[in-house]
Amino acid sequence: MKFSAFALTFAAMSAGVNAFSINNRAASVAAVRNMALKSAAVDVDTKAALAQAANEARGLAMDSIAAAHSGHMGLPLGAAEIGATLYGGQMQYNAKHPDWMNRDRFILSAGHGSMFIYSWLNLAGYDLPMDEVKNFRQHHSMTPGHPEFPNSEHNTPGIECTTGPLGQGVANAVGFAASEKMAAAKYNTEDHTIFDHHIFALAGDGCFQEGVSAEAAAFAAHEKLDNLVILYDANEVTLDKMAEYTQSEDILKRYEAYGWEVYDIDGHDLDAVNEAISSAKASNNGKPKFIKCNTIIGKGMEETEGTNAAHGEAGVPYVDNAKKNIGLPVDEKWYVSEGTRDFFADVQKANDDKYAEWQKTYDAWAEANPEMAKELTDAIEDNVMSAEDMCKAIPATEAGAEATRVSGNAAIQEISKLVPNYISGSADLHGSCRNYINDGGNFGAGFDKTYAGKNLYFGIREHAMGSILNGFAYHGIFKVSGSTFAVFVDYFRPTIRVAALAELNRVSYILTHDSIGVGEDGPTHQPVETVSGLRVFPNLNVWRPSDAEETVAAMISSVTHKEGPTALVFSRQNMDQNDAMDYMERREGALKGAYIAKKETEDLDLIIMATGSEVQHALKAAADLPGARVVSMPCMELYEAQSDEYKESVMPSSCTKRIAMEAGVSGLWYKYASKVVGVDRFGFSAPGDIVMTELGMTPENLSEQIKSMN
Repeated sequence: MKFSAFALTFAAMSAGVNAFSINNRAASVAAVRNMALKSAAVDVDTKAALAQAANEARGLAMDSIAAAHSGHMGLPLGAAEIGATLYGGQMQYNAKHPDWMNRDRFILSAGHGSMFIYSWLNLAGYDLPMDEVKNFRQHHSMTPGHPEFPNSEHNTPGIECTTGPLGQGVANAVGFAASEKMAAAKYNTEDHTIFDHHIFALAGDGCFQEGVSAEAAAFAAHEKLDNLVILYDANEVTLDKMAEYTQSEDILKRYEAYGWEVYDIDGHDLDAVNEAISSAKASNNGKPKFIKCNTIIGKGMEETEGTNAAHGEAGVPYVDNAKKNIGLPVDEKWYVSEGTRDFFADVQKANDDKYAEWQKTYDAWAEANPEMAKELTDAIEDNVMSAEDMCKAIPATEAGAEATRVSGNAAIQEISKLVPNYISGSADLHGSCRNYINDGGNFGAGFDKTYAGKNLYFGIREHAMGSILNGFAYHGIFKVSGSTFAVFVDYFRPTIRVAALAELNRVSYILTHDSIGVGEDGPTHQPVETVSGLRVFPNLNVWRPSDAEETVAAMISSVTHKEGPTALVFSRQNMDQNDAMDYMERREGALKGAYIAKKETEDLDLIIMATGSEVQHALKAAADLPGARVVSMPCMELYEAQSDEYKESVMPSSCTKRIAMEAGVSGLWYKYASKVVGVDRFGFSAPGDIVMTELGMTPENLSEQIKSMN
């Protein structure tokens, strides 16, 4: 193992001044390593400055939480030395250029401790004014209750992702790390390295109790993401009880078993924290790093520290006494000393120098590789061909009757050519979901994988897949999709919610086997409620296309839409193509969310709406009804975004006789129709056509239902 910045000496190792605490694991490889990691101390002046900054960060957190009468004090007080070490020199960042593409990323997975990051962003010189720190948890402030990725509601520089649901930040960090590896493999050259940054995440017991972090940890180790450093705020406390009440595993052994390199340190010892992070950054051994930082929750607040009462705002009555304990003025709120401001001004100067040096490298790289530089700029700025131009660039499908998962396979090949930064992955279902990018290579370590590969193999880890996809999107270089069966959305629904909340337009989900048409696998695999369950998310476009051309439009929309993620729900069952319409008309109509798939030949007296495989039934049922109009609605959300004039042209308000058909729960369709032919029950095991027939998904049943409306 290499060590940077602080040279190891035998004398320093022998001193054993509490740099690393080993939990009686004499035979452990980690124990041997940690015993050897006693470094020379941080120089006295720097150490004093970091200690002072840590206490002032504690003061900012206490004052903001007290003013709001809301928040979580435990982590900001307990992990202050970790923040001081990261922002005081160990992280590569530039507060003046918070979007620097080669910055280290910091993710506060334990997002409830948000005053931790707000305090450090202010001290480090980011554009987060003290007035915003004082405005913690207030309406329209830059300091919301949990960190939020910059979107239409908030814009806080230095916040890398939206956190709050525990464990997701850890898994997001894995996505960041994978994205950095991919960017380095794709864009670094023998002469120039423009990507070589690290991903840091601070997490607590709750993050590691949530299963998503375990899934992601296994993936990170398997793919050898050694640019990832997880800092575990090990304070032995959860909200209800001390942690021992609900956990007893040896977490270091668990992470060693995954294949991580683990460290066990005193999280309040600046020397120990500094050396552990230095060592983790320097160790390019194919193992992600896990640093257990043993801390005291609520440190400095004698009345609550070290107890579960310190987790939230219970310490508010004791703020003045705590500030006195740690040497801060009691009568001055939000106190930051001149010395701390001066210290971080010096840190910024050093960061400016690093940034300037990197910029020279980047400029030389861009001059030597102009095409690659343009591709990277377009990727970061999300410059893609317009949907209209993509429609023209992709040839007509000329498909016969086929499942939209098959149509999707053809479409994804075209998209990957038009959008160079488009990548995809699957939760062990490439063969079924058909989203493999031909000739794209496979991402990862070992076997036939490389970090430049466009196809990710997540294993059977849907929850981690969702969070890792978000990590890629937050990282801001690649557009990424992930696939599984639609019914398994419930395994990663929380990550879809966060993607929608954060307005992550770089993410899409390819969800196949869309309905009771799955057939023989039975009700466990037949998603009757799933599509409607996705449609209720704000900021999420949900597509269920009816043929190959609508599928092309859906894929195009997934990479051109700017306001949030996209769910692409494809069928296993074959469906007819609406070849009576020109292919471009179908694409252009679908991109508006709904369009007229068959126009009436006499005065309009009936509108039949359908989506997915039910559009073919609507077309057949309307064949002998000259006054019937068929509206295909592949994406409700895009239809709702159209002008009133367009919506009136598709479904005139004068025509009140309306019926809708979809092989799923009927509830949402009553917004548009007075009668709905749906499936408001679970399915059963039988061949798909039999299930469809038994549950009324046929043109004959639709015709009968229309007759009953007269």
